[in-house]
Formats: sequence, C-alpha cells, structure tokens
Amino acid sequence: MYDHADLRSYLAALEALGDVQHITREVSPHLEAAAITRRSTELTRPAPLFDNVAGVAPGFRMAGAPCALSSIPGHPLARVALSFGLPHTATAAEIVDHLVQARSREPLPPRRVNAGDAPCKQNILLGDDASLARFPIPKVHQDDGGPYVNTWGVIIARTPDGRWTNWAISRIMQVDDRHMTGLVLPGQHLGQVWREWEALGQPMPFALVQGGDPGVPAVGAIPLPAGADEGSYLGALRGRPVDVVRCETNDLEVPAGAEVVIEGHLSATRDAIEGPFAEFHGWAFDETSPQPLFTIDAITHRDNPIWPVVAAGRPVDDSHAPSGPGVAAEVLAALRDAGLPVTTAWLPLAAACHWLVITVPANWREQLPGVDTAGFTHRIGEVMSTSRAGRLCPVTYVLDDDIDPSNETDLLWALGTRVHPVKRQESFEGPIMPWYPCYLEEELHSGRGATVVHDALLPPLGAGRVPPAAFDSVYPADLRARVLAAEKA
Repeated sequence: MYDHADLRSYLAALEALGDVQHITREVSPHLEAAAITRRSTELTRPAPLFDNVAGVAPGFRMAGAPCALSSIPGHPLARVALSFGLPHTATAAEIVDHLVQARSREPLPPRRVNAGDAPCKQNILLGDDASLARFPIPKVHQDDGGPYVNTWGVIIARTPDGRWTNWAISRIMQVDDRHMTGLVLPGQHLGQVWREWEALGQPMPFALVQGGDPGVPAVGAIPLPAGADEGSYLGALRGRPVDVVRCETNDLEVPAGAEVVIEGHLSATRDAIEGPFAEFHGWAFDETSPQPLFTIDAITHRDNPIWPVVAAGRPVDDSHAPSGPGVAAEVLAALRDAGLPVTTAWLPLAAACHWLVITVPANWREQLPGVDTAGFTHRIGEVMSTSRAGRLCPVTYVLDDDIDPSNETDLLWALGTRVHPVKRQESFEGPIMPWYPCYLEEELHSGRGATVVHDALLPPLGAGRVPPAAFDSVYPADLRARVLAAEKA
C-alpha cells in the first residue's frame, strides 16, 4: 500500500523498509533535534524519530527528515516516491511523469468529514490555552532568529472572494507563545493571496498544518500555476479525495489526519522582523526582513502528536528532494503542452535545485523537421522564460536522452564533454526568485536577472556522433553475453 493518509502510517511504512531510526534518549528541541536531523540527512541515514522530547508532555514526538533522501540501498528517492503515492522503488523519471499525469486528470476536490471523524480534533485548545509553549518548537540553526514553527508544513489561505485556496510551504518563526512571523514573498502564491487582504486592510485567516498525509507538504512544494488548488491536485494524484475538516475559528478546511493545526489571522501590515534562517541554497546568511505577524486563535492536535522537523541547508535535504521533481514536472508539462519532444526533466538535487536538465529523444529531428540544435534549444528557452517554474531554474542543460539526468556520474560526464565553455548558449532576461545566491546583489533586490539554456545536444547518428566507450557499445554482442553469463555462474 503506497497511499498514506497520515504521517503515522507513512512512518510505519518507512520503518518496515528499515528507513526509520528511533532515538529513545531525551533530546532537546533547542538545536539538538535539528543537529541530529542534519547529521542524519548529510550521511543519508534512516529518518530519526525522537521518542523522548525534553520540555513537553510524555508522548509528544518529533520526526526528522521526513522527505529527505532515503537510506534504502538503490532507492534514494524512496521517501519522495511514497509521499507522492508511488512504490518506494520508483525512479526519478517515474516520479516526474506521475506528477505530470496528475495535471491532466480531472481535479478531485477534498472531501469534508465530521469533526468527530477527524483525528486532528482530538484536542482543541482555545483562548489562552492555544499556546505554542506546550509544543516542541525546534530551534534549527544556532544563528536563526528564533525557533521555527514551520519547517515542513503548509499554510492554508484563501482569497477574500473565496475563488482560490492555496496550500503553501513557507518558513514561519516563533515570536512568542501566541505569535509567529514568516516569509510572505510577493512572487509566491501565499504572498499573492495575502496582498488581496492587505488591499482591503483586513487580517488574513490562516491555518498552519503540521504532519498528516505526507503528500500535503510535498505538493505544497510544487510550483503549481496561480489559482490551482493543491488539495484537488493531491486528490487527482492519489486517485481519492483528501479528507478535510473545518477549522474552529475560521471557515478554512484542513487535512483531517494532521498532527497539529494552528489557526489564526495574519496582519495586513509588515510589522514583525523575520529571520535569519539557513536555507535550501545551503548558506546561512544573516538576512532579516519585515513580514506580517501571525496571531494564534486556536490549536487542535492529535493525541501524542508528532512534530515534523527539517534542518534545511547544504543539499540534499527535504528542501530539495520533493521540490526538485515538482519543479521538473511543471517544466516538463509546459514543454509538452508546447508540442516539443522531450523525454524527461530533472533538477539535480546536489545542485540545490539551481540547475535543470532536459533530455530529448533520439528522433527529435524527425518530429521537428528543419530545426537544428540551436533552434530547438531556443524554443525550449522561450517556453521556460514565460513559465514560473522555468524561471526557478537559473541554468538549464539540454541533453540527448542517452543520459539519465538523475545519475550524477552520467550527468557530470555529459556536462564535462558536451557543454561548450562559451558558445552554444542563450540567455533570457526576466523575473527571478530573490534567494538564489548565484545572482548579483542588485539582481536579487530588483527581482530580475538572466536564465541561461545550454545547447549540449549531440550531432545526428552517422553525422559525427560516435558511440560512447562503454561496455554496451564497444564490445561485440557475443563477447558481452559470455561476460554476463560468467558473472552468473
């Protein structure tokens, strides 16, 4: 069974695969849990499950690295695959195709259930009881601006007219026991929804969801088009509706299997200071910014809740493993919608998802008669330059599909031998995200810069293209068969 409706069944599946490590000694949520999580992530160990958390009631737990690379030999993307409803053996290309296919299916809206059937309603805290003090809010990095309530959850918000409900991942920092602040960036969907409330001068109702269906935060990390409903997309991805329940203090609906739900309202002004926080690009910059203030009105939670924690930083961690396939799927869908022959797309996770690799089939020239490699690459660049997901990729490489872009050995060989040092590339000016350290400071502040597409396509077969010097191509078939037979003897 690959479809997990809550965090607990998902962790049980990982544990059955040997990909969970129980930490039974007492662990502090102040840096220690994150340090263990970071170490686990960097060494690709099983996900740490902290069974004994200091400073909270017995039974409260924390789950580290819920969607980082897996320790299962040969299946580094197992946690990502399971989160998206696939078997743990799914390959990078299979995950991306699965996400693309869900976009073409009929959206399947969430299904409302009664509060009595929603595990997240087992405990309801209102008024002064709705305090973060009773939860293990992690301090993630030593120079962070404070403990971070949200490292692997989604903020649910809706436009004032009700036309668009958005589920977004964005970091949120604790200010005190009843207040938080976090990134609400204009270029992100959360920022677009908030701007409509700001224009009215009214606070924005929100719900912050921790834990639950592992697909919820994974889908929240995908740059779906503006106006898209992540809950309905997740339903299409799963083939079943996501069970949701109404909040206690506003009319938003949240996944019923969530571990913890924090309800409240977000100020219509930027009157709090957020940060710093070490981020997915792998650097611990000391930047802060004025952001809106989250005020907590209610908290609901399951008995003995499990709080997820991600220690973002140098790749590869949960900041990269699910969002890489998500961005790749959006780019791949846009290219295919434009009628371009493309095999797959992939964001190399070790490059902090700053690079994009697109592979194309050997017969692309038959599908695009009269188009040379430069023309094909230009058309790819045009599509990407007008796509929000495409603008998330500062550097793109277009390769033949004899390369598996998720195989770093294959990829580095191709980049080293097929990419011209200065020629066969084209840049496209446009909007960029303000947190990519490869850009100049003035570009980051203006939000505009260049993306580049490299034409690394080989000549046609028989027109200067030579076979690779590999076992499958430079030895006679009968000799290869004898070698393989001897290996099995």
